[in-house]
Amino acid sequence: MKSLYRSRKNRKIAGVCGGLGEYFNVDPTLVRLAFAALSLAYGGGLLLYVISAILVPDENTQENSGNDQEN
Repeated sequence: MKSLYRSRKNRKIAGVCGGLGEYFNVDPTLVRLAFAALSLAYGGGLLLYVISAILVPDENTQENSGNDQEN
């Protein structure tokens, strides 16, 4: 099953755009551009990014929780 997480490989700030890019199978640069456009056009992109950075779990957290369930 595919799950959303903050990327450790494609991280520039918090890894939100990298994680979204991997989840939707698109280039993370396109996701970064979308967040930048939302920030410039409506001002909500930065707020959405910060909320996503808080709510979306880190990639290591996802891997560790899966390992705990198997044991």
